[in-house]
Amino acid sequence: MESEKPTEPKGLLQSRDLYEYILETNVYPREPEPLKELRALTASQPWAIMGTAPDAGQMIGLLLKIIGAKKTIEVGVFTGYSLLLTALTIPDDGKIVAIDPDREAYEIGLPVMKKAKVEHKIDFIESKALPALNKMLENPRNEGSFDFAFVDADKINYINYHERIMKLLKVNGIMVYDNTLWLGSVARPESSVPNFLREGRVSAIQFNKSLAADPRIEISTVPLGDGLTICRRLY
Repeated sequence: MESEKPTEPKGLLQSRDLYEYILETNVYPREPEPLKELRALTASQPWAIMGTAPDAGQMIGLLLKIIGAKKTIEVGVFTGYSLLLTALTIPDDGKIVAIDPDREAYEIGLPVMKKAKVEHKIDFIESKALPALNKMLENPRNEGSFDFAFVDADKINYINYHERIMKLLKVNGIMVYDNTLWLGSVARPESSVPNFLREGRVSAIQFNKSLAADPRIEISTVPLGDGLTICRRLY
């Protein structure tokens, strides 16, 4: 890769120099080669900003290891950075149900996954998420069987995804929601937010309030990437 430095900060840190320091010191030196390769492939795509930030990915990988995750769900795949990260982290007999309606984007990263010999862990479902999750819930064996879930999809449906994932996740299982700070717009007056961010801002604010009031979970929001909210199912 010609340069590890992003052209613009991916995260919420206002200092570009500080963000680059974190990436260069803690993230890039420990990023597996397949992830570096996929990150470079994704950078050439028109919607590259949709890819998981590598510092957020590092946190996700750590969570997967801490809980010993073996069976996971991913809602929203894009080119598959977080999917590949999960596949590299879970055991060889682990499984990921990955849901996204855009197979074309998934297939950008698929050769890297094959090269890394982790494709066998992935069950890719080409579908919108709600019908796919509903279908999974039709099988009683899926309820309470997943260790971990990562959601990075259409923000307007996060509340709907949450209700379904709560049923699929084990007690003490972890779910992580991306983009919950929506480029920092959640803390700004609507009048100061560009039009293209407003709908997502409203969805993020409503979702964050819903999580904060949900007695079934413990939560922590961390300012990595575009905001990660980490939840543990209590019951």
